[in-house]
Formats: sequence, C-alpha cells, structure tokens
Amino acid sequence: MKNAPVAYQVYSAREDAQRDLLSVLRQLGALGYDGVEFAGFYGHSASEIREMLTQCGLEAVSSHVPLADIESDMDGVIAFHKAIGCRYIAIPFLGVERRPGAAGFASVIRTMYRFGSLCRENGIQLLYHNHDFEFVTLSGMYALDFIYEAVPESLLATEIDVCWAKYAGVDPAQYLLKYTGRAPVVHLKDYVGRREGDATPYGLLGESETNTNTPFEFRPVGYGCQKVEEVVEAGLAAGAQWFVVEQDKSVGRTPLEAAAMSMDTLKRIGLKA
Repeated sequence: MKNAPVAYQVYSAREDAQRDLLSVLRQLGALGYDGVEFAGFYGHSASEIREMLTQCGLEAVSSHVPLADIESDMDGVIAFHKAIGCRYIAIPFLGVERRPGAAGFASVIRTMYRFGSLCRENGIQLLYHNHDFEFVTLSGMYALDFIYEAVPESLLATEIDVCWAKYAGVDPAQYLLKYTGRAPVVHLKDYVGRREGDATPYGLLGESETNTNTPFEFRPVGYGCQKVEEVVEAGLAAGAQWFVVEQDKSVGRTPLEAAAMSMDTLKRIGLKA
C-alpha cells in the first residue's frame, strides 16, 4: 500500500482540547499522527496554534469552519488559516434551511463560489464535508453530486466522510473513486448500527432536531462495520493527500485511547506517512 499521512480531527477529543490543547497535540504526535484537522481553536490565537503545532511536529492540515463564520468574515477566516499554515478549509455542515432543495441553498452555492475563489487566491483549497442528508435525490442525482456539479472543481473539492456515506447506504469506496482527482482529504470514521427510517444519530453531534434513539455507536477505525483497507485503497486511488481520523464520540474509553486504536489499525494495513 502507498504511503499517505494521517491527521486527527481534534473535535473528537474536544473536551480534552478545551482543557489543554497542547497536551492533546503532544499525545497525537506521540501516537504517530502527522497532522490535525481543527473545528475551532479553543480560544487560542493563530500564533499560539502555530507554535503548538511546531512543538508537537504536526501540520494543520484542514479546518472545519461553520458556514455562518465564513459568511460573516471571509477575509478573517482566510488570514487565520494562512497564519497557521492550513491548506484546506471545509464547510462542515448545513442546517436544514440551507440544505440542497431548501430555500436557502442558492445562497450556499453563491458563498461557495465567492469563498472558494478567495481561498484559491490565497493558496487554500475549499472542501465540502458531507453527512448522510446529501445522499437524497435532487434533480435526478444525489444532492452531494448536485453540489459538486454546481461549483467548479477548482473552487470546491470533496472531503468525503465515509461513515455518513455508508450510513446513507452508499458504498464509500466506490463513491471515493467517483471523485478521483477531486478527493484530497478523506474522513475515516467507523461505527456500528444501522439506519432506521428518518432517525439520525446527530444527537451525538449536538443537533437538537435529532432522534437519538437510533441504535448507533461510533467506534475506532477498524472496530466497526467499515471495510477500512478497501476504503483506504480507494482513497489513495482517488488521489487522497491526507486521511483524517474522526470519532465524534468515544464510548467505553477516552478519545485518545480510541485515537491510538484507530492509528494501530491504519499501521496494521500498511498506511504510513
């Protein structure tokens, strides 16, 4: 298997990071992670973040930035991420009123065009990170495909979350291959459970709209239902530059214990930086 670096989505250890981000970053470096993906910076300045990363030998690979934050201060978002050396910014989630098919979706496309262009001018690539709701059919195609049809590849690349693709009933490996050349960052996430009607497990993400009775549990990579080696091979074939381990909630162990288990899985299948 080809080599590729692995990052960790710090959101997965958010409570620990809120208490002591530097300690979390040090532990991730010790576990063998090459970089991190942020979803907020826990009150730290760009210079503080950059210094922490330097101390821990980690790269700021990517960052999830809420759409509202992007729309309110595009230049500020770009300046912060340039200052920490971040190569990718991802739109992580769309509220119900902004999703494909909703009245507010047209403005999302306009934002992607404008912000994607600004990112490109500043050496940053804009990504879109999916959940499962983008796999509804819209205009004869998946809503996620509609997004990527609507915005040029030069302005918007994929950050395919293999958990939510599989949860929606889509083969994540095949879907990654569909976006060969447009898939620089891949979210590796494992789980057990199944989809039941319209219920979703987003309650674990703090979404108030969600039914949390769905039998579902996030797991370390390699300890759930994902065919991890197949997904990684597809990601590499699709041109992935980074894989990002994410586990929204850890049950029965600490987030960093789970992070170690995920890294062990990736090392076992031969994925190395």
